Amino acid sequence: MLPYPMPQLSPRATSRSGNSALELSFVLLPMLALFLAIVDFAVPIFLKSMFTSAVREGCRFGITYQLTYNGTTYGSQTAAITAVVQGYSLNFLSGSNASLINVQYYSPTSPFSQLTGTGANDPGNILQVSVNSYPWTPIVPLWRSSAPMSISAVSADRLEGLAAGASPPTP
Repeated sequence: MLPYPMPQLSPRATSRSGNSALELSFVLLPMLALFLAIVDFAVPIFLKSMFTSAVREGCRFGITYQLTYNGTTYGSQTAAITAVVQGYSLNFLSGSNASLINVQYYSPTSPFSQLTGTGANDPGNILQVSVNSYPWTPIVPLWRSSAPMSISAVSADRLEGLAAGASPPTP
């Protein structure tokens, strides 16, 4: 004999057993859509912020004429700067996306033309590091087009002077 009486289920309670699954579907579906929308809007903002930081660090590295990054010595200043940008981009700019990183040198005087070849990275010239048109496709393209969004970032600075008798590395 039990010390307490067994509860009895009314016929009405047994007929409501499917309601919880229905209520769960009414709540879970909008919650899932809201969560995916938050992620879908946050990731491009994160990528833009990360790429801006990466090109800024690449520019800061480049104005000092260093060729060694993370223990690896590169053959040109452009290759070293590209490696820095890749290092700060959490591998979003590695592999085929590495071609989206551009390192350019400009004249500091009007008409501010782009410089190439030997002497492009002479002291006083302008170094510009950019990530151009990184494609980001929305996770759930319900609210907008499924076409990829283009994310870009640019940073520029003036190249520092060199010690007496020193020459700049290969651009």
